[in-house]
Amino acid sequence: MLFARIDALREFQLDPNQSWITLTDLGRLFGISAVFCGKLLGEAGMRDSDGMPNAAALDGGYAFRRPEQNANRSILWNQQRCSELLLEKGLQLMDEQQLILQWADLLSALEEGSPSVDASPAQMAEDLPVHLVPAVNQRLQVIGSSFQVAGRETVAAGNSR
Repeated sequence: MLFARIDALREFQLDPNQSWITLTDLGRLFGISAVFCGKLLGEAGMRDSDGMPNAAALDGGYAFRRPEQNANRSILWNQQRCSELLLEKGLQLMDEQQLILQWADLLSALEEGSPSVDASPAQMAEDLPVHLVPAVNQRLQVIGSSFQVAGRETVAAGNSR
């Protein structure tokens, strides 16, 4: 019996080059609850009606079931693959969400004006990473700011005229 258990454990070894995390930790990366994270993974076709990873998730390397008795603690999710699914669903990683909120707050405050600040919102927005512009503009609308970051074009070297 002991040898059968050891063989079973060998069969369920994880790839050390992959990051495997719980549903709770996966949700935290995006600032959402484990319940909502699980719902989104279910919508993406990775969970069955009981909330367990389905064959597609297990066979596709999205989920891993450890050979333990406690069902909730025996499931691990592939951080990279599942994050890609959640990003496709429109979620953003928590660090990026914080950046968006900070940029929107800063630009909104600059728009309102302050005698101690010499920069305009447009001048400050020149430093905003281009990939964040749509999300920051959306956040500015949500908080009631009329300022919107204008689209920026990259000028090729030597073509400034």
